[in-house]
Amino acid sequence: MDFRTIVDIPKPLFQIEPLEEILFVGSCFADAIGQRFAEEHFPVTVNPFGVMYNPASVMHTVLRCELAPRVAFFTLGTNHVYRLKETGEIVDNCQKRPQNLFNEEELSVSECVDFLAQAVDTLLQRRADAHIMITVSPIRYAKYGFHGSQLSKATLLMAADRLCQRYECVSYFPAYEIVLDELRDYRFYQPDMLHPSQQTVDYIWERLSEVYLSPLAKQFVHDWQPIKAALRHKPFHPDSEDYQQFLAQAKEKESRLLSRVYK
Repeated sequence: MDFRTIVDIPKPLFQIEPLEEILFVGSCFADAIGQRFAEEHFPVTVNPFGVMYNPASVMHTVLRCELAPRVAFFTLGTNHVYRLKETGEIVDNCQKRPQNLFNEEELSVSECVDFLAQAVDTLLQRRADAHIMITVSPIRYAKYGFHGSQLSKATLLMAADRLCQRYECVSYFPAYEIVLDELRDYRFYQPDMLHPSQQTVDYIWERLSEVYLSPLAKQFVHDWQPIKAALRHKPFHPDSEDYQQFLAQAKEKESRLLSRVYK
């Protein structure tokens, strides 16, 4: 008997190669997944101008950062935006200014798609072979009320689907569905019962890497594991000659791995 449902992840039209530069933009869930890639020695840029929760802010970051990666991840948190009354602009961060200076609005599905399309078009202009993976953060927003949070996520899910239909280079990764349907238990959350636990992040990384990493990238990650463990080892006597020799050997293995050419 099987007591859980496994979320299907469609095979994308691209795969991530070893040491591939990747851009992550979006909610704090993007921070978590981006950090997981960084731990596996992928050169990542994660939210260079801070965490961005909505599609408009994701677009703002892409326009500002000037990077031209082959792979980018957009993680959408909410369709709520804050517009500065004085200028009418959507701000990415209220910077602790008084709430009465802003109007809170909810982007429609079409508005979300339009902002995300601008971000995708910008990346394609910089690099024609760019691929974008879009996902919806499983983190719920209690301040909207749980029904309001679900409505916000539904808007983002519909926008993500429309974007995937518009662009062949955009694929959807079901992080939201994996957490809410496949895991479906509060033991996979942090104590606030809203944010996924580290175990959940690791599981999502595992599911993602199964599908999105190329065979060579999977081999690289496999070869990196014992070296990573050695470098993270906390000795009782860090200044001892034996440990210094152990550390030097681990760093030499790391250097050889990074210089290896995978073809």
